[in-house]
Amino acid sequence: MRKVLFLPGAGGSAEFWKPVGSRLPAGWAKVYLNWPGLGREAHDLGTRGIDDLLRRVEPEIDRPVDLIAQSMGAVIAARLAIAYPTLVQRLVLTVTSAGVDMARFGAADWRPKYRRDFPHAARWITEEHAAAARPVERILTPTLLIWGDADPISRVAVGRHLESRMPNARLIVIPGGGHRLAQDRPDEVAPLVAAHLA
Repeated sequence: MRKVLFLPGAGGSAEFWKPVGSRLPAGWAKVYLNWPGLGREAHDLGTRGIDDLLRRVEPEIDRPVDLIAQSMGAVIAARLAIAYPTLVQRLVLTVTSAGVDMARFGAADWRPKYRRDFPHAARWITEEHAAAARPVERILTPTLLIWGDADPISRVAVGRHLESRMPNARLIVIPGGGHRLAQDRPDEVAPLVAAHLA
């Protein structure tokens, strides 16, 4: 049975990917992860940064898996694909920064709005440089990159740049899609994901 792990962004909620996941084949084993202390998720004293979130996902890679990830979660997914090249079979990365200096592409600073929306979120998420450069050229896993052309946080130019650096990546741009396009437009995103994982 295909096992699919869903990784949210800095909003932290396991609910983020459920609109897409509910439209994927019922026979797939779907694991929706959350990030303690981020967004409105309960805090966990053992979670102090990206490395702790990475360790939260690793036990789920107990056999070949597919990773579907959004924004900051896709930074984690990229790291896992590099660390477990034989176990991560397929990747879907949406509106991420994995391996890219976002400021170079004119990205809007998401942190002030995040702090207003989630005043009780762990401080490290807006202080840690989660977008530190990654050797994405080492990711040989077939990868689908999904971007929206109305996303001020991760511009389409970032997706194009990643596509040019990753040997087996393909970019699809959804017109009018914003930073939450996976949650807001599941009827468009889910068929793309299903086709890539088939």
